[in-house]
Amino acid sequence: MSYQQPPPYQPQPPMGMLHLTLQGSAFTGTLTPPTVRLNGYPVRVKYGRNDIPVYAGPLRVDVHSQWMREFGRAALEFTVLPGQGVPVFYASPYHQFASEGSIGHSQVKRKGLGVLLALVGLIVTASVVSILLAVLSSL
Repeated sequence: MSYQQPPPYQPQPPMGMLHLTLQGSAFTGTLTPPTVRLNGYPVRVKYGRNDIPVYAGPLRVDVHSQWMREFGRAALEFTVLPGQGVPVFYASPYHQFASEGSIGHSQVKRKGLGVLLALVGLIVTASVVSILLAVLSSL
């Protein structure tokens, strides 16, 4: 019986923590949570706060939402120090026709509210006009 020597000790790289908060929910955004990539690698996330262990060093967070097409792209680059927890917040836009999402180290506002309100106003106005025309034509 021969004795096998254990492999040499391999120190682990220093770690940090990414506190990624996906603002909103399935009711206020898309049914599926946004897609997140850390330094190009996909990561499973949910709406709300996600505590993700990461290696210390440079980190790039890419996020986008999906509904019929990709929308709400946003990215943030920063450096994580050993033992540091870094907060990052993402909010998808109110509609898929907005060009980008919002991302930052503190809570962010969703983009595209003006266009959404204008669209709703246009629909309501068109409905009122069509009802008035129908009433006037029946007189």
